[in-house]
Amino acid sequence: MKMKFVNIAIVLFVSLFLAGCPNDDDNNNDDTSDPQEVTLIVQSGTWRITYFYDSDQDETGNFSGYSFSFNDDGTLVAVNSNTTVSGTWSVTNSSSSSSSSGPDFNIFFNVGPDDDFEDLNDDWDIISATTNKIELIDISGGNGGTDYLTFER
Repeated sequence: MKMKFVNIAIVLFVSLFLAGCPNDDDNNNDDTSDPQEVTLIVQSGTWRITYFYDSDQDETGNFSGYSFSFNDDGTLVAVNSNTTVSGTWSVTNSSSSSSSSGPDFNIFFNVGPDDDFEDLNDDWDIISATTNKIELIDISGGNGGTDYLTFER
């Protein structure tokens, strides 16, 4: 009887210990808000927009089929089967007027006001950045609307 109790106690202890251990399978996906690290992450490979919410509606479909390349010279290129749109990008420390203390992810496409890519032009606050996903947010100073933008590999 005593041996059975000891075996049960050992199994419970090991189970609780293993349940409390963090999962290290995704070491390459640790969130970062360091501007240099975000810059290195985004320059590696191509990205696609998996979510874009512009103040009051989901506009993700406007960028369906586009691959985004963030080049080390600060140029940004979005390409789909028959269209190429060029712009610039950077990651900078946020200005003192920003509500966020983290870095800004700056995007600028030189397009007209009615172009879908104009909606991406902003100094986005970084919610999270991993090797496979970058989540951004912008709270408009004018109308108070909140925009969300997510890039994934």
